[in-house]
Amino acid sequence: MSDGIKLIARNRKASFNYDLEDRFEAGLVLTGSEIKSIRANRISLQEGYVEERGGEMWLIDVHITPYEQAGIYGKVDAVRPRKLLLHKKEIAELTTRMRERGYTVVPVSVYLKGGRAKVEIALAKGKKQYDKRADIAKRESDRDIRKALKERSYE
Repeated sequence: MSDGIKLIARNRKASFNYDLEDRFEAGLVLTGSEIKSIRANRISLQEGYVEERGGEMWLIDVHITPYEQAGIYGKVDAVRPRKLLLHKKEIAELTTRMRERGYTVVPVSVYLKGGRAKVEIALAKGKKQYDKRADIAKRESDRDIRKALKERSYE
């Protein structure tokens, strides 16, 4: 990522399980102890998804480990729903596309931009099993080609 942006977490399974189409940058509504945990790389996006509730977008099932030094009032539920900060036009576009069959919104990465936590979300369509097999075959063939080129350069 470019200057002033520190990558915290990436959801690598998202690109394997889904065809990622449109991407959006969203802010997160967090408590003080949650941002401290994020700065310490204590976040997991693996099971996360985005849901629309009452005209707002919410990040669901993203696990942020509670901050150890937080007092009893600073500890919050690790997988509580977190509100996403998006423009109204972006929310409208996402909700209309989510209502189409097969579309969902998944978190792709979390990063710090200018000291603020941002999440990159993507409109995604689920891949079929044969698409996943094709991706695996392509990855293995690329690996074999790189290996052959490397061996050839040593000769």
